Amino acid sequence: MSTSSAPRPGARSLAGLVALVMTGLVALSGCGSVYDVPLPGGAKVGDNPITVHVEFRDVLDLVPQSTVKVDDVTVGRVTSVKLEGYHADVTILLPRDTELPDNARAEIRQTSLLGEKFVSLSPPVGEPASGKLGDGDVIPLARSGRNPEVEEVLGALSLLLNGGGVGQLKIIAEELNDAFGGREDEARSVLTQLHVFMGQLDDNKAGIVRSIESLNRLAVELKDQDGAIKSALDNLPAALKSIDSQRADLVKMLKALDRLSGVGVRVIKASKTSTINSLRSLAPVLEKLADAGSDLPNSLQVFLTYPFVDAAIGRDPQVARNLHMGDYTNLNARLDINVTSPPVLPSLPTVPSPIVDACIAVKKQVSSAAGRAVKGLPTPPFTKKQKAAIKKRIVKRVMGSIDCKNPGNIPAKVAKALAQILKDGIPGVPLPHLTKLPSVPGVTLPSLPGGLPKLPRTGTAFDRAVDPGTVDVFNGPAGAAAEIGYNSTLAVLLLQGVKG
Repeated sequence: MSTSSAPRPGARSLAGLVALVMTGLVALSGCGSVYDVPLPGGAKVGDNPITVHVEFRDVLDLVPQSTVKVDDVTVGRVTSVKLEGYHADVTILLPRDTELPDNARAEIRQTSLLGEKFVSLSPPVGEPASGKLGDGDVIPLARSGRNPEVEEVLGALSLLLNGGGVGQLKIIAEELNDAFGGREDEARSVLTQLHVFMGQLDDNKAGIVRSIESLNRLAVELKDQDGAIKSALDNLPAALKSIDSQRADLVKMLKALDRLSGVGVRVIKASKTSTINSLRSLAPVLEKLADAGSDLPNSLQVFLTYPFVDAAIGRDPQVARNLHMGDYTNLNARLDINVTSPPVLPSLPTVPSPIVDACIAVKKQVSSAAGRAVKGLPTPPFTKKQKAAIKKRIVKRVMGSIDCKNPGNIPAKVAKALAQILKDGIPGVPLPHLTKLPSVPGVTLPSLPGGLPKLPRTGTAFDRAVDPGTVDVFNGPAGAAAEIGYNSTLAVLLLQGVKG
């Protein structure tokens, strides 16, 4: 019998199948991973489907190409299952004409106890539907879930049948009933407050984190200053002991400071007017110094080098050091000396002290009468500053034209001076216009006078005129002393010092 070495037909078919499988594996290996190869099958979604992402906390054994159902009708399929952080991102394809609201719910269910998993989509329960589910929409974790597994149900049933926790549950229920019996409102209030507290904690989470970080930095700084803190704590008992030994002196010092503060307050209150007047008097001096600007320091520089200029003594210390013995500068000086005797001024009469006392008393009466007259001026339109200026002007005008020995009717003179001042005005102090003079207690005011003659400014006591007879310097309302607001008798006292 002859034998043939040709292969059998069945063997050739098996070899071809193996070669085909190997070729497919090689081709798949070039794609990177078997899991990247699209699986066949799945529900038809049409030519223009929409893509929707669903977030699940647990996808169980859901795999790509699993079906997606709406009301137990297959409408789409799962294309991918990926891990995003701590949850799963399931991508599904749906026909574009699928009618689902934008707030639809998604669940993972089983076709039967041992059947395959699928994604079930449904409208929301307990809330109205809104919008329409579209391409690229995401169903979040708040609207997704899954049904319990058969293994979980059987495990729970086994635990229950084996008495795993039934006895404990009975005890727990009884204790809870005893604890909350009759206190349901209090328990509900505690839970509500706990809910509010947790909400506030969540709202202030960023502030709490910042506080913890700041506390951490403080702890680090305290650790770095550990040596200094220990040293301060070691020295603190000695310091406290020293303070305790000086307690009596400290108490005495504090009492003295208390008395000093009282004295200081009284001194400040008593000197308030004088201090304000001094500052006001100092204001013109400061203004003139400010107006002088750089002229004052420049004049002092010239004074130190007069009559030599900088070019002669050197513009700087080095030039001055280069000057040598024998150097000279041309200087012409001319002095005119008049040796004639100065004019002899007439002797001024002495004023006895009773006259001064009388003038002081009269001035007080004039000031009081002026205060009553000014008080009659209406506050609007007159201001306090204007009233004070008018009162001061009245006292000057009346004291300049009164005889301290025979003052006469002081209220009438005050009223006349007030009328004149309201007519003439006060330089630098604008006064409102009055059509009617105010009333002065006890005096009938005259009509506005036609005006007093302007007094001469020459021949005053400060001009030291050789012939004082040309102008009555000391007496009468037309005297120069009266014009500047002083009593004639007081002017004699002021001029005693200029007697030649």
